Order: sequence, then structure tokens, then C-alpha cells
Amino acid sequence: MASYTDVLQYLSSLDYPAEKDDVVREAEREGAPPDVLRALRALPPVDYANGNQVARSAAIEAAPEVGPSQRAAQAREPHQRVSQHLRRI
Repeated sequence: MASYTDVLQYLSSLDYPAEKDDVVREAEREGAPPDVLRALRALPPVDYANGNQVARSAAIEAAPEVGPSQRAAQAREPHQRVSQHLRRI
């Protein structure tokens, strides 16, 4: 499974804001492995302000600041959005 760092590695030269399709194209251009591309193709179709938003929204290992209880709560919610875990702060 792709990690937070893996996703960011292949998006370092992407100009933001960027749409999902732009994110996927950039990762393909940079030679991202299949697990990273799979995670990016599963992104919600929204505009992303930066790489951290992309990594948080991708189906990857949880973002470093997300704890086990937050991951469990997110798994129970049917529609996760960009940085959803930060909205409850």
C-alpha cells in the first residue's frame, strides 16, 4: 500500500490548485508505481490546494497526524472529503 510520503514524492513538481485528473497525470508522468496510481485514481473529484490535501484524501496509509480513533471514525462515514478529519478541530 502506498504511503503518505510515496504520494508526495511523485507530486513534487505539480502546480496547485490541481484537479484529480491533473494529479493522476503528474504521478504517471513522474513514473509512480501502481499502488500510488491506484490510490490517486480513487481520489474524490475535487480541486486540491496542495500535496498534503491529496495525500490526506488518497486511499493510503493514514496521514501522520491522524490517530487510530480518527481513522476508525472516518471508516464509518460513507463520504470522506478533503481534510475531513481537520474540520472537527
